[in-house]
Amino acid sequence: QVQLVESGGGLVQPGESLRLSCAASGRFFSINMMGWYRQAPGKQRELVAGIFSGGQTNYADSVKGRFTISRDNAKNTVYLQMNSLKPEDTAVYYCNIEGSRGLLDQPRSYWGQGTQVTVSS
Repeated sequence: QVQLVESGGGLVQPGESLRLSCAASGRFFSINMMGWYRQAPGKQRELVAGIFSGGQTNYADSVKGRFTISRDNAKNTVYLQMNSLKPEDTAVYYCNIEGSRGLLDQPRSYWGQGTQVTVSS
């Protein structure tokens, strides 16, 4: 079984920083993408940032220039450095890995349990 364990959320003031981490237990045969999504109350879950197998990254327009996604392949861990946080960044942040666990397995999504990020003065 694969479990994604997130950490690093919390309550910060506007302009401050947080770093989220997500460690995946279990082994993957291949990983297509590691990413972070967020869901604010009353809103749909949205992709915040993703990093692909070749190292390419993409970001939601609202976080470009403030957030940075990175990964440690050896540890199956993905990070999200969040700087210059704004109140509108307040949400539950979910880690996601799209990958397969065996040569014949179809890729699927694996999700973390979510970590709360609150930006408030």
